[in-house]
Amino acid sequence: MNAPALIGILMSAAVIQGCAPRKVTRVDEKQQIDISGRWNNTDSRLTAEEMIASALGENWLSEFSQQNGGKKPVVIVGMVTNKSHEHIDAETFIKDMERTFVTTQKVRLVQGGAKREELRGERADQQKNASVSTMKKWGLEVGADYILQGSINSIVDSHKRQMVVYYQVDLELTDLQSNEVKWIGNKKIAKYVKN
Repeated sequence: MNAPALIGILMSAAVIQGCAPRKVTRVDEKQQIDISGRWNNTDSRLTAEEMIASALGENWLSEFSQQNGGKKPVVIVGMVTNKSHEHIDAETFIKDMERTFVTTQKVRLVQGGAKREELRGERADQQKNASVSTMKKWGLEVGADYILQGSINSIVDSHKRQMVVYYQVDLELTDLQSNEVKWIGNKKIAKYVKN
């Protein structure tokens, strides 16, 4: 067999192989699967749960309750900036933190950012289009007592076919009235990847 024919057969086999259906298996979303070594849903969920538990275990929460007749503080989750070397959708991490706050029922959570603006847009629309008895009024939003903000950073150390990725998530809870930082937390994750 000549070389061009052999190359043609090999290319045809490669195309057929590439068109073969992939096998997909559903797994429990809480199962820890780390294929690439990059930030993933497990990192997001576990980091959010651990950091919110840490924040809610600090003195600011009981101090607020004592100073305000047992009321729960109102928290808004602000910006979490991705400063890492890879694309991380911070929105999923923010949602994991918000879910954890709501699940604990130790604080009240209000919407922030684009979602708050969407709510205000809907309220404005109701002023023109809803009946007087059902329209929602302006000026009755619950104001936040605290804002949670932070960043996700990373350091990559690699040599040949080995790599260690360090992630550090830093969060700060700030009193919106006084700008006093009430809690600072960080979570570090290290991943060793070998090809």
